[in-house]
Amino acid sequence: MKKRAYAATLTAIMFGGMIAGCSSGGPIAGTSAPAKDTGGTTAPPAATTPAPAASQQPKAVTFTWLAANRVEGPVKQDWETFKEIEKKTGVKIDFQVISEEALPEKRKIMIATNTVTDFILVPNQDGRDFGPEKVFLNLKDYLDKAPNIKKFFDNNPEAKAQATAANGGYYTMPVLESDPSTKGFNYAWYVRKDLQDKYGLKAPTTVDEFYQYLKALKEKHPDSYPLTFRTPVSSPNLTGIFTVFLRAFTGVEGFINETPGSGGQYEFAGYHKGFKDSLVYMNKLYAEKLLEPEFALLTTAQWEERLLTGKSMVTYFWKADMDPLIEKARKANANNKDFDMNVIPQFAAEGVKNYQYARPAVGTSGLAISANVKDKDAAIKFMDYLYSEEGTNLMSLGILNKTYKLVDGKPRYMEEFGTSPYVPLRRDWGVWFPNVSINNAIARAAWERGLDAKNKEINASYAKFIIDAPKSIVKNADEQEIEKSKLNNLNKYFDQKLTEFVTGKTPINDQTVAEFIDQSKKQGVDDLLKMYNAAYKRTYGK
Repeated sequence: MKKRAYAATLTAIMFGGMIAGCSSGGPIAGTSAPAKDTGGTTAPPAATTPAPAASQQPKAVTFTWLAANRVEGPVKQDWETFKEIEKKTGVKIDFQVISEEALPEKRKIMIATNTVTDFILVPNQDGRDFGPEKVFLNLKDYLDKAPNIKKFFDNNPEAKAQATAANGGYYTMPVLESDPSTKGFNYAWYVRKDLQDKYGLKAPTTVDEFYQYLKALKEKHPDSYPLTFRTPVSSPNLTGIFTVFLRAFTGVEGFINETPGSGGQYEFAGYHKGFKDSLVYMNKLYAEKLLEPEFALLTTAQWEERLLTGKSMVTYFWKADMDPLIEKARKANANNKDFDMNVIPQFAAEGVKNYQYARPAVGTSGLAISANVKDKDAAIKFMDYLYSEEGTNLMSLGILNKTYKLVDGKPRYMEEFGTSPYVPLRRDWGVWFPNVSINNAIARAAWERGLDAKNKEINASYAKFIIDAPKSIVKNADEQEIEKSKLNNLNKYFDQKLTEFVTGKTPINDQTVAEFIDQSKKQGVDDLLKMYNAAYKRTYGK
């Protein structure tokens, strides 16, 4: 059985004090009917309804929920948002708290030993694998009692595909990450605007202009390395140097990915004619000291230090982090009072589609209920409430007129939370909190409605580059084994070899590139392509 095999791999790292996945109390009797859900990922919020009168208060019940502390702040048992949820439902959430670093391993151990908390966010893959082995509750068995859960699956076919195990059961409620119609995106090229203005530089729009832009900065600051990146250099980091430049020169984001407009066709960047050009380009940046020489080794702190001190002036990163970085730079040094950043356009080589994938509509994780929860009906009823309009708004937006308000009928976070509202929302309210939040699409929409003029202009300037994200595929056991046996080693080989190409350790010519392609084949790149394409076709029928 999968669970036993899973457990066997964890024996050496097991530790005591398993978090008990149990509940106390009876059903949430007397809870009012769930608020009507308008469906989809952008249901407009309803004003929070009054709590039931004292004589009608629901019977108390407690469920455990695994959560991890965040850099924004620790998990709190007394978040007002969850007090409000308790008023509405009679359900108290007892967060079982660990460190963010320990979360993945802890979750694996809990699954392997079938001791998961009553509610838990897990990878959808784990839901599909271990749900049928009685680790997680089969939500499909309760749809007649859960109209909001049923509507969720009816309205989100990709989420339904992610939740469905080989036996046909649904074991997770996949997290919604974005409403595809908004074309929301995460990343942008950003540069030192104050220096760009000072030197009269024109924002580059092509790969050649980008090179010239970096050269101009280098001439003004000879001791700098204008361009820097966050590590890791490639997968799963979508802001890594290889991910970014392979997309710009080959049209494949990273080494292996679905290509735009292909209807689910996965391709290998190494097979594209622009692959060698990407190596030559990166090597030129490195050789001319336009690229941070330790690009493959930088820690997060070192990357940030390069930008704050002006040792580097250009990077590609999460657009939401730009304003906090500016603020930090100005506070860190009085000489940085003019420090400013803004974006430059995204670019691609001639003949290559210039694109960035929008945020995925459906995330890789989902909310699950333990199969061992003591009161299954109460747990289902509570989950169904969380997916009602009222419940979803409380989880994703918080409390009306305290954390968000309605502007022209649409939710927007309060102005006092600033341009990065997720920090106080997570820290002080438990809203939009990773491993707790179940609908980030609503949260992101509320955030972006309240952006200042500068950030709205950034969104508008990048809109033409944004295309729908690939749908996530569902892999069967054999396909998982192919991925497990080949992908990790391949990625290590890719990163190592491309680093050698970029730094000049391996010369770039037709022979060395052909040797790279040949070795990639030997390590299974074609097997992975065949597997991904077959899995996509099986998942979505085309």
